[in-house]
Amino acid sequence: MLILIPVKEKDENSQIEHILKNPYWAMITLEEGKVQKIDFYEGDWQEIDEFFECVVVKSKDDYVWPFFEQSIPVLEAPFQDNIEEIMEAFLFKELYEVRM
Repeated sequence: MLILIPVKEKDENSQIEHILKNPYWAMITLEEGKVQKIDFYEGDWQEIDEFFECVVVKSKDDYVWPFFEQSIPVLEAPFQDNIEEIMEAFLFKELYEVRM
C-alpha cells in the first residue's frame, strides 16, 4: 500500500506539514504492517507518477478537494507529528477519515 504525506523535509523523521506549505511529499510503502520504504518528492503531488491509495493530512481544513475529485481517500492526523507516529496511528486505525 502506498500512502502520501505532505512533509517539511526529505527525512524519515520529518514532520507533517499543511498542504499549501509543504515543500515535499513522503510516499510510504507499507507492506505486511511495516514500513518498507519511504520515497520523497518535491513539488506538486499531481506530478507523482505512482498510484497511492490514500493521503494523510495535518488538518481536515487542509486543501483536500483535489484528492476528493480524484476519488483518493483522505485521512487526518491531528495529534501525530511525524512520519513514524502517523504510520503507527494508521496501523492502529487511529487516524480520522476526512469527508466531503
